[in-house]
Amino acid sequence: MITKELIAPRSIVVIGASNNISKPGGKLLKNLIDNNFKGELWVVNPNESEVQGVRSFSSPQDLPQVDLAVLAIPAAACVSVVEILATQKGTKGFIIISAGFSEESEEGRILEQKIVKIIEENNGSLIGPNCIGIITYAHTSVFTTPIPKLVQMSCDLISSSGATAVFIMESGIPKGLHFASVFSVGNSAQNGVEEVLEFMDEVFNPETSTRVKLLYIESIKNPDKLLKHASSLIRKGCKIAAIKAGSSQAGSRAAASHTGAMANSDLAVEALFRKAGIVRCYGREELTTVANVFHCKPMKGKRLAIITHAGGPAVMLTDSLESGGLHIPQIKDSEARQRLKSKLFPGSSVENPIDFLATGNAEQLAAIINACENDFDEIDGMAVIFGSPGLTPVRDVYQVVNEKMQTCKKPIFPILPSVINVKEDVAYFISQGNVNFPDEVLLGKALTSILKTARPSEEKIFLDKIDIPEIRRIIDHAEDGFQSPETIHRLFAAAGIPMVREITVTNAADAIETARQLGFPLVMKVVGPVHKTDVDGVVLNIKDMETVQREFQRLIKIKDTTAVLMAEMASGIELFLGAKYEDKFGHVILCGMGGIFVEVLKDVTSGLAPLTMCEATSMIRSLRSYQIIKGYRGKNGVSERKFAEIMVRLSTMLRFAVEIKEMDINPLMGDGDKLMAVDVRIRIEK
Repeated sequence: MITKELIAPRSIVVIGASNNISKPGGKLLKNLIDNNFKGELWVVNPNESEVQGVRSFSSPQDLPQVDLAVLAIPAAACVSVVEILATQKGTKGFIIISAGFSEESEEGRILEQKIVKIIEENNGSLIGPNCIGIITYAHTSVFTTPIPKLVQMSCDLISSSGATAVFIMESGIPKGLHFASVFSVGNSAQNGVEEVLEFMDEVFNPETSTRVKLLYIESIKNPDKLLKHASSLIRKGCKIAAIKAGSSQAGSRAAASHTGAMANSDLAVEALFRKAGIVRCYGREELTTVANVFHCKPMKGKRLAIITHAGGPAVMLTDSLESGGLHIPQIKDSEARQRLKSKLFPGSSVENPIDFLATGNAEQLAAIINACENDFDEIDGMAVIFGSPGLTPVRDVYQVVNEKMQTCKKPIFPILPSVINVKEDVAYFISQGNVNFPDEVLLGKALTSILKTARPSEEKIFLDKIDIPEIRRIIDHAEDGFQSPETIHRLFAAAGIPMVREITVTNAADAIETARQLGFPLVMKVVGPVHKTDVDGVVLNIKDMETVQREFQRLIKIKDTTAVLMAEMASGIELFLGAKYEDKFGHVILCGMGGIFVEVLKDVTSGLAPLTMCEATSMIRSLRSYQIIKGYRGKNGVSERKFAEIMVRLSTMLRFAVEIKEMDINPLMGDGDKLMAVDVRIRIEK
């Protein structure tokens, strides 16, 4: 719960403030004073009657009623202070910047829980402990710098880590990124990233609320809440980008020692972000670059013009954009090209990239932008690269870019890399309310990341010809462990997922009869060993009865084998579908290329059950091997629609069968519209 006293208090007390501004309590008080907190401001310091010109009380019991308390005292002293303030002074907002709680020890975790209990019993809200504080329009209760100039319709930053919040601001501010609020949630004892996002969703006002949210997350404690409110905000017109740190084993250990964070599966995080419509980033430079793209006009297509006076950056940007799925189209209108070329110096190129040479000037740049805006129909947006070797000022060029960014309907992404040579001119450009992208490759990655992030998924569940009661009957009667082929066939039939015909046999006579029923070619596989290929337990392309007899005798003798599975032999492209149940997240669905490529290439994408057709299609198109699925060099591909439908049917089955903890289909054979599950493993745990 976030209270109004936390966001816009009428009075603040800093417990543990001092005249020493090199200490957190002292610096936090100075920030409040320097940034003109307009309410009543007090201090509790038993050794001073006045601190930095602010009245000091010797004990919390001596205070008048106070809305917000910021604690900068040892962890062990916090419980008693919180109790006095919450029960006697009507305090509803608490920020604890002190460390020494759950991130450090079990004793610290117990102290943290006691504090939360007291605050919740008195309808208050807590940020922290182990944080730098928060910045809102009403107050700057942080002990760090920089304190950004707050701009209402810019962006909100919510960070698990206080230091990372500082570094994100330091990354963004020189690029022209502004902030409307900053929340450092630390250990998130009561309010974490999810709760702050929930608050922003609940109070969202289309006229006054910021449209960009940046998140740095070390642990997702409530995936459902994050999904619900991130999706809701994006549907209301917001854009959200996030870093989820601690995905590796060592990273998780580092996060735990930092904020007491628990590990989250990286595939589950990827799936959650995909479902919510969150742009995933992997570093603060990438995060602030994405945020700056959010502040530019939206691009309505994938076709970009690169306008440059320097060849190298244009080449690197072109590579970055093309590899990410955007296009740098050639300009087709020869008359419009010739008109533009006549306005440029000899040697200039009006291909795309449009290179108007190192000697190009502001007038020529204006002509190029006008042509891209009005004459070149194949252009949806422009990237303008203009730096300086330090010979002359470039203020007039940046004035043109500034003017065109305001007046053009197509977005312009300014790449002004000379942050030292013409830093005054760059500062002027940013002072006009513009953003800058000093690194062209980061801009390319940001644009492609945004392009690949789908809208939040619908909340409908696909139920067409899926027999939910039958699925539940099968699950209820199944025993724990890996399931038999017969059970798997029944489940897939109920879900409408096509499978090759399979029959399990335990003797040679049945193997012969089964071969007659199935016809040739066929496949024989051991039943029992988990990794059939490792024990040479799979035989493909069997074409005669003699081979059936011989291979049955060999297979049945393999260690742990209880039977032999005989199946039709499917052909086509080998695909992979899998699922794993993740605590708090539910089922994570995986898709990719099948066979050995799952392990070798590790080219998989993930989504959260239940999937929609749009989500499934997005997962397929995000694969690096997507071109193989589409078909290549004259070879038949796989029906994207049919592949997506099978993924959606699988996710619906799992939505109503949470007892299935893991499963994989490897391979799912695809040839055009014909897709058949060949080898399936399902493990149930009730």
